[in-house]
Amino acid sequence: MTWTEICSVDAIPLEGGVAALVGGEAVAIFRTYSGEVFAISNVDPFSGASVLSRGIVGSRGDVPVVSSPMYKQAFDLTTGRCLDDDSVSVTAYEVSVVDGRVLVGAASLEPAREST
Repeated sequence: MTWTEICSVDAIPLEGGVAALVGGEAVAIFRTYSGEVFAISNVDPFSGASVLSRGIVGSRGDVPVVSSPMYKQAFDLTTGRCLDDDSVSVTAYEVSVVDGRVLVGAASLEPAREST
């Protein structure tokens, strides 16, 4: 698997995100309050805007989520599934933190359907 080094883990604010290009794709990388790091597509499938990295990071129950800054749909950070519309998801990516550096790998889940 090819890994793309993004930044130091400390460069991602707790409960925040950053955007990066990975293999030509816009990817949003998030760090939860507990320090876990996740990566999903940065493109909001409802608006088409590349903005998910600016969303609100939190949780629904035990599921870490980001709520889109556009229309507020919540996306599961582990799978990319939209919790507000089961027919929509975004691509989720493999993530690794090595020696304090965040690495993003291949897509781990392709979107089921992206609405436009």
